[in-house]
Amino acid sequence: MNSSVLTALERAVGHQRRFDVSFEKYFAELAGDVGGSRLGHFTPRCLQLLAELSLRGGKRIRIALLYEAARLVTEEEVPGLLEAALSLELLHSHALVLDDIIDDSPLRRGGLSTYYACREDLPENPQAALGLAMMIGDLAGFLALRVLVQADLPADRKQAMLDVQLGVTTDTVIGQILDLERDVTSSADEGLLETVCEYKTARYSILAPLRLGLLAAGEDLAEHEESLRRYAALAGISGQMRDDYLDLFGDPDVTGKPIGADLRAGRRTYLVRDLLAATDADEHDTVKAALGSPDCTPQTIDRIRDIAYRRGVHHHLQSAIDRHAEAASAEAASWRRHWHEEAVAVFEQLPSWNTRRTR
Repeated sequence: MNSSVLTALERAVGHQRRFDVSFEKYFAELAGDVGGSRLGHFTPRCLQLLAELSLRGGKRIRIALLYEAARLVTEEEVPGLLEAALSLELLHSHALVLDDIIDDSPLRRGGLSTYYACREDLPENPQAALGLAMMIGDLAGFLALRVLVQADLPADRKQAMLDVQLGVTTDTVIGQILDLERDVTSSADEGLLETVCEYKTARYSILAPLRLGLLAAGEDLAEHEESLRRYAALAGISGQMRDDYLDLFGDPDVTGKPIGADLRAGRRTYLVRDLLAATDADEHDTVKAALGSPDCTPQTIDRIRDIAYRRGVHHHLQSAIDRHAEAASAEAASWRRHWHEEAVAVFEQLPSWNTRRTR
């Protein structure tokens, strides 16, 4: 690994560590900020569960992208980045809570999902547990906007950043709707897969941090919007494919999720598409029977993984991951004529790193 890659990774780790300290501080102050002792018993518990989910790991890729996007323009300290970072991660928590409710997923980031924690708290009242989990997801989404509204920034810059985050909040919910359509549509095509990826991954995980960081640094986005969107789409597809790959071929001790969670949830991912296309009739029936079956046994998942290896699905999907990552890196390389070299290098290297990540 060359020195420029190491420097970029070290900077990314630094961004993440500093943010984690600020995120802990945010949650430590939040209960008092929204009402303190007048909040009864459920609200403090909801805040606690939101904090536990938000602080319990995560790659913090959005944070690195946000800060490095500002560094494309300037190496000076940029006001508003912390509030933008908090907003991005709170919106991510919102999406995770919704995902786990929709998928009926017991685990997230190596611990109980928020939904299952609510079910443990209220074992005799599953409807209230579901409602409470939904409220935690809603709370995270509203807090994501609130923290930006309260940022001490010039009015025009704050409005531009709010417009981005309002748009991506809407996109995230639309992405959830599209995700449901994909998973109940047996003939979901490539176009629907890519649209889901655009709304659930590219727009809020890549494009939003890029746009927020550049806006906070005072950049006019008009000239760069098409290139930013191309980069986000390519890197987003590559990253989503890697997530899909890890669902079957990853290490659950590293990913924090059981092997085959997407299969059991009936998610028609890139991996499932490739798996169904590569199998013979008997193997195809095995995969279809497991798809959407929460009672699917670990032995069946092991059998499906063996089928996938034998049919070369892992190689086919990894090749697609690499192709999209290389195209994203090439798009980022075109930014050298506009922006600072060191920050551009991060965006060039990120897709390649993403192709081999283990969680």
